[in-house]
Amino acid sequence: MTDDLLALLRRVDTPTVCNAIEVVEGKRGFNRFTRGTVLSSAPTEGAIVGHARTAKIAALAPPTEAAEVIKARRMAYYKHMSEGPRPALAVIEDLDGADAIGAFWGEINTTVHKGLGLSGALTNGVMRDLGDLPEGFPVIAGSVGPSHGFVHVREIGTPVTLFGLTIANDEIVHADRHGALVIPEAYLSELGTAIHKLLDTEALILGPAREPGFDFAAFEKAWAAFEAART
Repeated sequence: MTDDLLALLRRVDTPTVCNAIEVVEGKRGFNRFTRGTVLSSAPTEGAIVGHARTAKIAALAPPTEAAEVIKARRMAYYKHMSEGPRPALAVIEDLDGADAIGAFWGEINTTVHKGLGLSGALTNGVMRDLGDLPEGFPVIAGSVGPSHGFVHVREIGTPVTLFGLTIANDEIVHADRHGALVIPEAYLSELGTAIHKLLDTEALILGPAREPGFDFAAFEKAWAAFEAART
């Protein structure tokens, strides 16, 4: 991923990237995106983009393995998060699902992950400390709650499933307050051009629609130009 493409991806929202991928594919039907509603700790900070560093956690019940095993896995987790290609996101599946109560993402853990060079986190689990999370590290989560429960790491580097989307370690993810998607690496060389084309095409109808005196006749003219540009 070039620096220019990364900067562009951070500026545009996830729906725009979803549409642009369909421009690259030349058809509708791209489906590697999340389902349902997500919450963002920083909805005005823009998108988070990067290679997924995956793991699975749980928190409803205490771990059944020996304490030294849990501690060693937790340290292996942070080592995993510190490694791999950058930019990167922590992409964490909470195995407790809809019953999740363990806020893995609070002030301390987000600050540690940011210090390790990650750009944000995506999880179906819980976040907290919303007034104290560091700037520049958005968390896209399934819920907000006060407790960490018995949170512990179960797996590291395995594929995870969040909001109906399965993500493998190191796949490229784009996420914001709308949800998340996986960007196929094969599309990176064309994606920047596709985004610019999409934005230019949308301007053909958005521009006139925002002008004073916009009416049905102006809409028909703008829509014809919009449709012609999409072909």
